[in-house]
Amino acid sequence: MKVRDIMTSSVDWVTPDTTVVKIAQLMKKDDVGSIPICQDNNLIGIITDRDIVLKVVAAGGNTNNVSCKDIMSKDIISVTADQDVHEAANMMSKYQIRRLPVVENGKLVGIVAIGDLAIEKIHINEAGDALSDISQGAHH
Repeated sequence: MKVRDIMTSSVDWVTPDTTVVKIAQLMKKDDVGSIPICQDNNLIGIITDRDIVLKVVAAGGNTNNVSCKDIMSKDIISVTADQDVHEAANMMSKYQIRRLPVVENGKLVGIVAIGDLAIEKIHINEAGDALSDISQGAHH
């Protein structure tokens, strides 16, 4: 089974100038912990709730004055729609992430979440193992 078979195609993303407050509101609306950052639909970064807490709140920053370009991660772990879902599960486990952007020719085309893997019963053990590793902070 390929990533395209289980990914979510409609993905909320923001531009580099979006404020941290707007990103946090989007995370709340979508009930997610990370949001892709795109410029002209090209994926250029990702921001997590942890980025906001550690790089802005804990640092005493003003959430209204910080935009995601100031704190986003540019080292993006992503998959293509044609990759096997087992590869996606392995990447989630290895890099300790719950959501992987799906990219084709630099463009964001979807997101595959750990929950998407769990829906496919054949992958339930892999998704469970990946989630367990992520929750425990295990590194392989």
